[in-house]
Amino acid sequence: MIRPLIVFCLLIFSCSASKEISTIENLKTAIEEIFNDTKGDFALAFIDLSNPSNELMINENESFHAASTMKIPVMIELYKQASEGKFSMQDKVLIKNEFKSIVDSSSYSMDISEDSQEGLYKSIGDSTTIYNLMYEMITKSSNLATNILIELVDAKKVTATMRTLGANKIEVLRGVEDQKAYDQGLSNSTTAYDLMVIMKAIAEEKAAKNIADNENMIEVLKNQEWNDMIPRFLPPSAEVAHKTGAITALHHDSGIVYLPDGRKYVLVLLSKNLGDFDEGTTQLAHVSKLVFDFMIK
Repeated sequence: MIRPLIVFCLLIFSCSASKEISTIENLKTAIEEIFNDTKGDFALAFIDLSNPSNELMINENESFHAASTMKIPVMIELYKQASEGKFSMQDKVLIKNEFKSIVDSSSYSMDISEDSQEGLYKSIGDSTTIYNLMYEMITKSSNLATNILIELVDAKKVTATMRTLGANKIEVLRGVEDQKAYDQGLSNSTTAYDLMVIMKAIAEEKAAKNIADNENMIEVLKNQEWNDMIPRFLPPSAEVAHKTGAITALHHDSGIVYLPDGRKYVLVLLSKNLGDFDEGTTQLAHVSKLVFDFMIK
């Protein structure tokens, strides 16, 4: 009965807090109370794109393992290279499960039991379009699709493009499950601030060279199938274009929230060292609801 009681108390807190939150300072206080009451380390970046003076940062420059949020930069790089004529998003590539470690170029394969999208493994040896792999990478968070695409575009180029967008700390070093790299501390990392910069660029249609590519990225992000954080307690009238990321004791979400009146905002929620993964996720979902309530007050 302990966990239902926690959730019930959080619901009561969220409802009562929303009535009192009328300023950014009030919002920050309410969010910090949730963070302080939860075992783990947290970061948040929020900006109201209709009124940039409404901005809130908490531990925004602290480094976190990026988990699957690094798939957003990979998507942006795909569209960038496609616009440069290096390939078409409709070009076909081989679906394979053999990759090279960034440490010594030794081969490794993905473990189907560790992937969130098992279906793609049934097609190993076949071909599919770059677009289809990108769609699987974002909406279903396929690690296999991610590694194929990172090999195509080059992780170093992904990071370089993020620098041009103003994201100066995010690092996309490698694909998923490169154990040798992990053992040497070579992991993809990000900050809440950098993810906010990237999502803001997408929301303002500045992440790609043409509007159509930006719009396509937004639509793909809106089709995200993992919806247990930013969108979880929001009404159906609020559309969310976002990408989550999760590994042991760590859960992130980075998104653009579209309000019914046409306004939009970017919210990034990062966590690590969670004492209870499910409880931490629920509390971060309540933080998202607090931000939403602040925006529609």
